[in-house]
Amino acid sequence: MKKHRCNWCVDDSLYEAYHDEEWGVPVYDDATLFEFLILETFQAGLSWITVLRKRENFRKAFDNFDYKTIAKYEQNKIDALLQDAGIIRNKLKVNATITNAQAFIKIQEEFGSFSKYIWEFVDGKPIKNSWQSLSDVPATTPISDALSKDLKKRGFKFVGSTVVYAHMQATGMINDHVVGCFRYEEV
Repeated sequence: MKKHRCNWCVDDSLYEAYHDEEWGVPVYDDATLFEFLILETFQAGLSWITVLRKRENFRKAFDNFDYKTIAKYEQNKIDALLQDAGIIRNKLKVNATITNAQAFIKIQEEFGSFSKYIWEFVDGKPIKNSWQSLSDVPATTPISDALSKDLKKRGFKFVGSTVVYAHMQATGMINDHVVGCFRYEEV
């Protein structure tokens, strides 16, 4: 029997696996939160499947998303990244990744962890929406607006409200699986 999924991922095995195993599962681990944040920033203006197909290349290129290493990248590493055809070679986004790693570390220092900081925006527990269809799901919310504004104030780049909302969905801060999706109750 075929499982009913959110229709944004149907008919692509990579997309379906991501939907079934990762999307919307609450993430409290700083390293994973950073990975999703960087991937979402690279996705800005592009489709998520484009980024998902390059995810392993991003992992290799960006030292397995080790934010402490990324925060110290120098020009020779930036130049190498901009020549890497396996990733999205956008100079502003590559530079933003370094800036975001540095800002990420500052938040850890202030709050003890990035997870503690970001989950405060949803009172420490996932928001469970009850959308009937993909067309019901918003691109932003007042919470993503507030989080985006705070991240920007702290020096983050490419963290507009739409990117932040996508990050919140991906990391399970918000359950935006549609009600008829088999994952809706599971996450």
